[in-house]
Amino acid sequence: MAVAQEKEILCKEWLKKPKKLLIDGKWVDAKSGKSFKTYNPATEEVLAEIPEAGKEDVDAAVKAARIAFEDGRFHRKMTAAQRAHCLYKLADLIEKHADELAQLETLDNGKPISEARWVDVAATVETFRYYAGWATKLEGETINANNNFFTYTLREPIGVVGQIIPWNFPMLMMAWKWGPALACGNSVVLKPAEQTPLSALRIGELALEAGIPAGVVNIVTGFGENSAGEFLANHDDVDKIAFTGEDKTGQIIVKASAKTLKRVSLELGGKAPNIVFADADIDAAVKGAITGIFFNQGQVCCAGSRLFLEKQVHDEFMTKLLERVGRMRQGPGLDEKTQIGPQVSKEQQERVLSYVEIAKKEGAKLACGGSTPEDLKKGYFVKPTIFTGVKNDMRIAQEEVFGPVLAVIPFENMNDVAEQANKTRFGLSGAVWTRDVKKAHKFASHIKAGTIWVNCYNVFDPAVPFGGYKQSGYGRELGKHSIELYSNIKSVWVNIAD
Repeated sequence: MAVAQEKEILCKEWLKKPKKLLIDGKWVDAKSGKSFKTYNPATEEVLAEIPEAGKEDVDAAVKAARIAFEDGRFHRKMTAAQRAHCLYKLADLIEKHADELAQLETLDNGKPISEARWVDVAATVETFRYYAGWATKLEGETINANNNFFTYTLREPIGVVGQIIPWNFPMLMMAWKWGPALACGNSVVLKPAEQTPLSALRIGELALEAGIPAGVVNIVTGFGENSAGEFLANHDDVDKIAFTGEDKTGQIIVKASAKTLKRVSLELGGKAPNIVFADADIDAAVKGAITGIFFNQGQVCCAGSRLFLEKQVHDEFMTKLLERVGRMRQGPGLDEKTQIGPQVSKEQQERVLSYVEIAKKEGAKLACGGSTPEDLKKGYFVKPTIFTGVKNDMRIAQEEVFGPVLAVIPFENMNDVAEQANKTRFGLSGAVWTRDVKKAHKFASHIKAGTIWVNCYNVFDPAVPFGGYKQSGYGRELGKHSIELYSNIKSVWVNIAD
């Protein structure tokens, strides 16, 4: 097992500073004076005291966002090029502070520092730069509908956007939400997850330094139910809610939106089928299976948590998979050698371990893991866990565990696995491993999910849309399609008849 190495903590002094809410360009205390603690999941030590926003704070943030939007601080008083410049500047500042932000994300979330540095921070920078480019490319069109009229369309920002992000990729999810919203000229009220609020607050500071006007971005930290998240989702003066998280919370948000018919986009959970055919490159597929389920400690909505193995290669595949998993180094994320860190919280650790017991009771066979590491007494760790002999109707194969737990399901043939792969209420992602190009394309079209990887897993780019089918949500983040989430189309008819 990995042992934490001594190293300079670049965010140490920042962590000591009192944390506040960002409202109307100012850092302010919660009106109630309430606060909560955020913990290092590798050590269980308190990192910082965080203000707990209440209804008054959310009201103030929404009001600030509304005033900023109505007076056009970001979409009328600034040109599109100036707006783009702010986003480019923010990306540059994040890149400048990359090491500090990577450490902050690792301390707050627990993920390995290598992932935080090369995935979270790097992809955040790429996302802001991608959407900075979009700010100058929001175009309408002319429509020759009637010779007596000059008819054209305008693409306009929606207004005040409430954004609620999860704890698994806090910095990156912030970029996925802020990028298109700000490129279109909206004002934003962001509610980060209570487990991981720190990177949002630090990037909020950088946003002001980048020249984003007061009131355009606001950050309220706090909880969900009966707290900041619920108040934001229910707020009458919020024009749109964007939410990434658990599907039951998504259902609550949709119900709350009915009162004002605010627009909603949802990126929810998944139970992805990762399908390996006998003709696949087995070594590559083994690596892909590990990436698919153990990346970010399995706390990934598109995790390949259902591994379907064609029976001819089942035993060979499992031998190689267990050998590689047995060599994974688990420990505190700040150790450069760590490959898998802790779960984000005690609650999440207990949830994952409860599913281990459920799987055992249902008859699945524990191949490895299934407990906490003996040599890591502190922290919310769960060993990389694999179950074999899983049936597709077991809870371990149907419910989102959101941890490092893999359910291995053997299959007979193409028809068999096609039916099983789609037999889930989710539809966020899936993968196929095969050397047969016809088979690859056939399954890519057959699997009911928003993203399909062929002979790879967990590959992303800001230009490629991401989102789900079925109860994995609706709307597409990333790519040009997310611009639709944050803009309105207005048609204009001009009478030019004699």
